[in-house]
Amino acid sequence: MWTERLAREIGMLGQADNSTPERALDQMSTAAARGVPGCSAALVVIWHDVGPGDERSEEVAGRHVVVDYGASHSDLATAFEHQYTTDEGPTVEAVREMRPVHVGDVLREDRWPNYTSMAVQCGDRSSVTFPCELEGEVVTFGVHAGRADAFDAAVMAPLVALLAEHAAMALHSAGRYTDVAREAAHMRRAMSVRAVIDQAKGIIMHARGCDAGEAFEELRRVAQRNRMKVADVARSLVSEHAASTAPGVSRRS
Repeated sequence: MWTERLAREIGMLGQADNSTPERALDQMSTAAARGVPGCSAALVVIWHDVGPGDERSEEVAGRHVVVDYGASHSDLATAFEHQYTTDEGPTVEAVREMRPVHVGDVLREDRWPNYTSMAVQCGDRSSVTFPCELEGEVVTFGVHAGRADAFDAAVMAPLVALLAEHAAMALHSAGRYTDVAREAAHMRRAMSVRAVIDQAKGIIMHARGCDAGEAFEELRRVAQRNRMKVADVARSLVSEHAASTAPGVSRRS
Protein backbone atom coordinates (compact mmCIF):
# COMPACT_ATOMS: atom_id res chain seq x y z
CA MET A 1 0.00 0.00 0.00
CA TRP A 2 1.25 3.50 -0.82
CA THR A 3 0.87 4.71 2.78
CA GLU A 4 3.18 2.00 4.10
CA ARG A 5 5.78 2.69 1.39
CA LEU A 6 5.65 6.43 2.07
CA ALA A 7 5.86 5.89 5.83
CA ARG A 8 8.95 3.70 5.40
CA GLU A 9 10.53 6.29 3.09
CA ILE A 10 9.94 9.06 5.63
CA GLY A 11 11.17 6.84 8.44
CA MET A 12 14.49 6.35 6.65
CA LEU A 13 15.12 10.05 6.11
CA GLY A 14 17.43 11.75 8.54
CA GLN A 15 19.31 8.53 9.31
CA ALA A 16 21.88 8.76 6.53
CA ASP A 17 25.40 9.74 7.60
CA ASN A 18 25.47 12.76 5.30
CA SER A 19 21.99 14.01 6.26
CA THR A 20 21.46 17.29 8.10
CA PRO A 21 18.36 18.19 10.15
CA GLU A 22 17.31 20.83 7.64
CA ARG A 23 17.71 18.43 4.74
CA ALA A 24 15.78 15.66 6.50
CA LEU A 25 12.81 17.93 7.20
CA ASP A 26 12.78 19.26 3.65
CA GLN A 27 12.94 15.73 2.26
CA MET A 28 10.09 14.57 4.51
CA SER A 29 7.82 17.41 3.41
CA THR A 30 8.72 16.86 -0.25
CA ALA A 31 8.06 13.12 -0.01
CA ALA A 32 4.63 13.73 1.54
CA ALA A 33 3.69 16.37 -1.06
CA ARG A 34 4.68 13.95 -3.82
CA GLY A 35 3.14 10.82 -2.33
CA VAL A 36 -0.15 11.80 -0.65
CA PRO A 37 -3.14 11.98 -3.05
CA GLY A 38 -4.60 15.47 -3.26
CA CYS A 39 -1.68 17.05 -1.41
CA SER A 40 -0.04 20.06 -3.07
CA ALA A 41 2.34 20.91 -0.21
CA ALA A 42 3.41 19.47 3.14
CA LEU A 43 4.85 20.88 6.35
CA VAL A 44 6.89 19.15 9.07
CA VAL A 45 7.73 21.15 12.22
CA ILE A 46 9.78 20.39 15.33
CA TRP A 47 8.51 22.26 18.42
CA HIS A 48 9.85 22.72 21.94
CA ASP A 49 7.47 23.33 24.83
CA VAL A 50 8.54 26.42 26.77
CA GLY A 51 7.35 25.96 30.34
CA PRO A 52 7.54 28.23 33.40
CA GLY A 53 10.89 26.77 34.45
CA ASP A 54 12.52 27.27 31.06
CA GLU A 55 15.13 29.97 30.65
CA ARG A 56 13.46 31.65 27.69
CA SER A 57 12.18 35.15 27.08
CA GLU A 58 8.90 36.05 28.78
CA GLU A 59 7.21 36.68 25.42
CA VAL A 60 7.21 32.96 24.55
CA ALA A 61 6.79 31.47 28.04
CA GLY A 62 3.97 28.95 28.19
CA ARG A 63 3.88 28.28 24.44
CA HIS A 64 5.70 26.09 21.96
CA VAL A 65 8.58 27.52 19.98
CA VAL A 66 9.92 26.31 16.66
CA VAL A 67 13.15 24.33 16.66
CA ASP A 68 13.16 23.81 12.90
CA TYR A 69 10.76 23.09 10.05
CA GLY A 70 10.59 21.89 6.47
CA ALA A 71 8.02 23.01 3.90
CA SER A 72 7.76 21.52 0.41
CA HIS A 73 6.72 24.88 -1.08
CA SER A 74 7.86 28.42 -0.29
CA ASP A 75 4.25 29.68 -0.07
CA LEU A 76 3.46 27.14 2.65
CA ALA A 77 6.59 28.28 4.51
CA THR A 78 5.29 31.86 4.36
CA ALA A 79 1.86 30.78 5.59
CA PHE A 80 3.40 28.85 8.49
CA GLU A 81 5.66 31.73 9.53
CA HIS A 82 2.55 33.93 9.61
CA GLN A 83 0.84 31.35 11.84
CA TYR A 84 3.81 31.33 14.17
CA THR A 85 4.16 35.09 14.51
CA THR A 86 0.40 35.65 15.02
CA ASP A 87 -0.11 32.46 17.09
CA GLU A 88 -3.10 31.50 14.92
CA GLY A 89 -3.67 28.71 12.42
CA PRO A 90 -4.09 24.94 12.06
CA THR A 91 -0.46 24.00 12.76
CA VAL A 92 -0.27 26.21 15.85
CA GLU A 93 -3.56 24.82 17.13
CA ALA A 94 -2.45 21.22 16.56
CA VAL A 95 0.64 21.64 18.74
CA ARG A 96 -1.12 23.79 21.34
CA GLU A 97 -4.07 21.40 21.76
CA MET A 98 -2.07 18.24 20.98
CA ARG A 99 -4.79 16.89 18.72
CA PRO A 100 -5.36 16.49 14.96
CA VAL A 101 -6.70 19.57 13.19
CA HIS A 102 -8.71 19.26 9.96
CA VAL A 103 -9.55 22.23 7.73
CA GLY A 104 -12.14 21.56 5.02
CA ASP A 105 -11.98 25.09 3.63
CA VAL A 106 -10.22 27.95 5.35
CA LEU A 107 -12.85 30.32 3.92
CA ARG A 108 -15.49 28.56 6.03
CA GLU A 109 -13.36 28.76 9.19
CA ASP A 110 -13.84 31.26 12.01
CA ARG A 111 -11.19 29.83 14.35
CA TRP A 112 -8.29 31.92 13.01
CA PRO A 113 -9.49 35.26 11.64
CA ASN A 114 -5.92 36.60 11.33
CA TYR A 115 -4.88 33.64 9.20
CA THR A 116 -7.61 33.46 6.55
CA SER A 117 -6.28 36.12 4.19
CA MET A 118 -2.70 34.85 4.31
CA ALA A 119 -3.86 31.25 3.82
CA VAL A 120 -5.80 32.16 0.67
CA GLN A 121 -2.89 34.19 -0.73
CA CYS A 122 -0.53 31.27 -0.13
CA GLY A 123 -2.87 28.61 -1.51
CA ASP A 124 -3.57 26.86 1.81
CA ARG A 125 -7.30 26.13 1.45
CA SER A 126 -7.56 22.72 3.16
CA SER A 127 -5.32 20.61 5.37
CA VAL A 128 -4.90 17.84 7.92
CA THR A 129 -2.27 18.28 10.66
CA PHE A 130 -1.26 15.70 13.27
CA PRO A 131 0.97 16.25 16.34
CA CYS A 132 3.29 13.55 17.70
CA GLU A 133 5.41 13.69 20.87
CA LEU A 134 9.18 13.41 20.48
CA GLU A 135 11.23 13.08 23.69
CA GLY A 136 10.17 16.36 25.29
CA GLU A 137 9.44 17.98 21.95
CA VAL A 138 6.63 17.68 19.40
CA VAL A 139 6.52 16.95 15.68
CA THR A 140 3.58 18.29 13.67
CA PHE A 141 3.03 16.75 10.25
CA GLY A 142 0.62 18.50 7.91
CA VAL A 143 -0.64 17.85 4.39
CA HIS A 144 -2.11 20.87 2.59
CA ALA A 145 -4.00 21.56 -0.63
CA GLY A 146 -4.79 24.60 -2.74
CA ARG A 147 -8.41 23.55 -3.20
CA ALA A 148 -11.23 23.22 -0.71
CA ASP A 149 -12.27 19.84 0.73
CA ALA A 150 -9.26 18.05 -0.73
CA PHE A 151 -9.08 15.52 2.12
CA ASP A 152 -11.55 13.18 3.79
CA ALA A 153 -10.69 13.70 7.46
CA ALA A 154 -11.89 10.25 8.51
CA VAL A 155 -9.59 8.62 5.95
CA MET A 156 -6.65 11.02 6.01
CA ALA A 157 -6.24 11.62 9.77
CA PRO A 158 -4.93 8.10 10.60
CA LEU A 159 -2.66 8.17 7.53
CA VAL A 160 -1.13 11.52 8.53
CA ALA A 161 -0.77 10.17 12.07
CA LEU A 162 1.24 7.24 10.67
CA LEU A 163 3.51 9.61 8.72
CA ALA A 164 3.98 11.82 11.79
CA GLU A 165 4.98 8.85 13.93
CA HIS A 166 7.55 7.66 11.39
CA ALA A 167 8.92 11.20 11.05
CA ALA A 168 9.23 11.50 14.84
CA MET A 169 11.07 8.19 15.10
CA ALA A 170 13.49 9.19 12.35
CA LEU A 171 14.17 12.56 13.94
CA HIS A 172 14.61 10.96 17.36
CA SER A 173 17.15 8.56 15.89
CA ALA A 174 19.04 11.49 14.42
CA GLY A 175 19.26 13.00 17.91
CA ARG A 176 20.07 16.50 16.69
CA TYR A 177 17.35 18.69 18.18
CA THR A 178 18.56 19.46 21.70
CA ASP A 179 20.92 22.36 21.06
CA VAL A 180 19.43 25.37 22.85
CA ALA A 181 21.41 27.98 20.94
CA ARG A 182 20.29 26.58 17.60
CA GLU A 183 16.69 26.48 18.79
CA ALA A 184 16.87 30.10 19.89
CA ALA A 185 18.24 31.16 16.51
CA HIS A 186 15.34 29.53 14.68
CA MET A 187 12.87 31.06 17.11
CA ARG A 188 14.25 34.55 16.52
CA ARG A 189 14.14 34.00 12.75
CA ALA A 190 10.49 33.01 12.75
CA MET A 191 9.48 35.82 15.11
CA SER A 192 11.10 38.45 12.89
CA VAL A 193 9.81 37.23 9.53
CA ARG A 194 6.53 39.14 9.63
CA ALA A 195 8.23 42.49 10.28
CA VAL A 196 10.70 41.95 7.42
CA ILE A 197 7.95 41.08 4.94
CA ASP A 198 5.93 44.11 6.00
CA GLN A 199 8.99 46.35 5.56
CA ALA A 200 9.61 44.97 2.07
CA LYS A 201 5.95 45.47 1.16
CA GLY A 202 6.26 49.11 2.25
CA ILE A 203 9.25 49.62 -0.05
CA ILE A 204 7.35 48.17 -3.02
CA MET A 205 4.21 50.16 -2.22
CA HIS A 206 6.19 53.40 -2.10
CA ALA A 207 8.10 52.64 -5.30
CA ARG A 208 5.12 51.45 -7.38
CA GLY A 209 2.18 53.22 -5.81
CA CYS A 210 0.38 49.92 -5.20
CA ASP A 211 -1.47 48.52 -2.18
CA ALA A 212 -0.26 45.95 0.36
CA GLY A 213 -1.88 42.99 -1.40
CA GLU A 214 -0.24 43.81 -4.73
CA ALA A 215 3.10 44.32 -3.00
CA PHE A 216 2.88 40.89 -1.36
CA GLU A 217 1.95 39.29 -4.68
CA GLU A 218 5.07 40.82 -6.23
CA LEU A 219 7.23 39.36 -3.44
CA ARG A 220 5.56 35.99 -3.96
CA ARG A 221 6.13 36.05 -7.73
CA VAL A 222 9.82 36.82 -7.27
CA ALA A 223 10.11 34.04 -4.67
CA GLN A 224 8.47 31.46 -6.96
CA ARG A 225 10.55 32.51 -9.96
CA ASN A 226 13.79 32.14 -7.99
CA ARG A 227 12.69 29.12 -5.89
CA MET A 228 13.15 31.10 -2.69
CA LYS A 229 11.10 31.75 0.43
CA VAL A 230 9.18 35.03 0.48
CA ALA A 231 11.00 35.97 3.68
CA ASP A 232 14.39 35.59 1.99
CA VAL A 233 13.29 37.77 -0.94
CA ALA A 234 12.01 40.38 1.53
CA ARG A 235 15.31 40.39 3.46
CA SER A 236 17.25 40.86 0.23
CA LEU A 237 15.05 43.76 -0.86
CA VAL A 238 15.26 45.49 2.53
CA SER A 239 19.06 45.07 2.56
CA GLU A 240 19.43 46.44 -0.98
CA HIS A 241 17.14 49.37 -0.19
CA ALA A 242 19.09 50.22 2.96
CA ALA A 243 22.38 50.12 1.05
CA SER A 244 21.08 52.31 -1.77
CA THR A 245 19.73 54.96 0.58
CA ALA A 246 22.64 55.03 3.01
CA PRO A 247 24.33 58.45 3.45
CA GLY A 248 27.42 58.85 1.31
CA VAL A 249 26.41 56.19 -1.22
CA SER A 250 27.18 57.47 -4.70
CA ARG A 251 24.70 56.82 -7.49
CA ARG A 252 25.69 56.48 -11.07
CA SER A 253 23.61 58.43 -13.57
